[in-house]
Amino acid sequence: MTTEMSVDPTTTSRRTFLKFAVGVPLTGAALAACGSSGPSQAGAGGGGGNAGSAGTGTATYWFLSGPPGQAIRTASVNRFNQANPNSKIKATTFQNDAYKTKIKTAIGAGQAPTIIWGWGGGGLKSYVQANQVEDLTSWFAQNPDVKNRLFPASFGAATVDGKIYAMPAETVQPIVLYYNKKVFDKVGVQPPQTYSDILDLVPKFNAAKIAPFSLGGQSRWTNMMWLEFYLMRLGGSDLFNRVMTEKGAWADPNAIKGLQMTQDLVKANGFVKGFSSITADSNADQALLYTGKAAMMLHGSWSYGIQVANGGSFVPSGGLGWMNFPPIDGGKGEPGDTVGNPGQYLSISAKATDGEKETAKKFFKTQVLSDAENKQWIDTGQVPIVVGTESQLAASKDKDFLEFVYGIASKAKFFGQSWDQAASPTAAESLLDNIAKLFQLSISPQQFADNMSKVIGQ
Repeated sequence: MTTEMSVDPTTTSRRTFLKFAVGVPLTGAALAACGSSGPSQAGAGGGGGNAGSAGTGTATYWFLSGPPGQAIRTASVNRFNQANPNSKIKATTFQNDAYKTKIKTAIGAGQAPTIIWGWGGGGLKSYVQANQVEDLTSWFAQNPDVKNRLFPASFGAATVDGKIYAMPAETVQPIVLYYNKKVFDKVGVQPPQTYSDILDLVPKFNAAKIAPFSLGGQSRWTNMMWLEFYLMRLGGSDLFNRVMTEKGAWADPNAIKGLQMTQDLVKANGFVKGFSSITADSNADQALLYTGKAAMMLHGSWSYGIQVANGGSFVPSGGLGWMNFPPIDGGKGEPGDTVGNPGQYLSISAKATDGEKETAKKFFKTQVLSDAENKQWIDTGQVPIVVGTESQLAASKDKDFLEFVYGIASKAKFFGQSWDQAASPTAAESLLDNIAKLFQLSISPQQFADNMSKVIGQ
């Protein structure tokens, strides 16, 4: 999954995942793009690219709009600007999909903002190969206090060929299976313990005229989460990684089985009617869950915060349940493994002036994941990628969910990075396109495997 999420009443997006074998938590209402259709000024004002700031030390910073992330990022920028009147940061916000297009174009043209917000992984690697982002390896070596306070696993998606090109930031976001407890009580069924239980629940919810699963299928990455868990549970971490790096790996019997299971669930009416026209960025998929029109939903940890913000009394009244994706009978994968985003990432444009770069690094050191920022992330139902926050999590009103996320991340033997984040841009786009076709039943599992074999490794 390739995006970041947010708790906005009008939008959501997601992010991506890596090998995660440390005690890291998940995040609830992450960052999603929302609000207006175009960029807007945040914090210190607008300003895309580096134009007009050369030589002043004033840096530019683009990031996603929408609650809760926009307000938290803006507050950090404002704190920095108040403390550094001679080297400020100008921020500009974008909706998720608009941002991905805008930042790619700006970087390709050498007009990137000083600070580049992103998801790490394959996208970052493409920037590195084009010499568009600063190597931060020596800076981290000179500032061990900055590096040592962050979850070690968060650096995986920030590292290319052994060098660090991004500052891990914000929160950890595993993918969670949510369910509506009130709907389960109404139908008289129990939460699933295995995938077979899920299949048994599908006809029971359909008979009650409740969609078994909500799905914002038009966004494509939401579909991908299903396939990621199928392959992870069936073939383990090895298969999960191989299908995005090894040509022909999609022909593995467990991969073909996972593709077929996807279509079997679609044919069994496992998803809400019209799912391919529902968008995740509008949060419509999540509204189906908290209004009781759907019984379950596979989504990022950021969705928790969205449901708190938009669901009225649903979460406070104890209506929301959550779990890790259940094991599949006969599968080789570890039942505790997960997939998602090990963090979000801030890079520095290689085209920025020396003054702008110094401002960005000072911002990284003094404001990114500062105590004030960490408190804001926790207060919105998320787990910052900072060591030693357990007592803060325990004191939160969202204690149960935050500790669940932290436990998932800390106990998983493998924390896979979302495929569309880890893959090259070419492979990621082909993957999302073919997954959409798979869910629409317009291609067979074998055709999917053949199509992907043409782009893996590019």
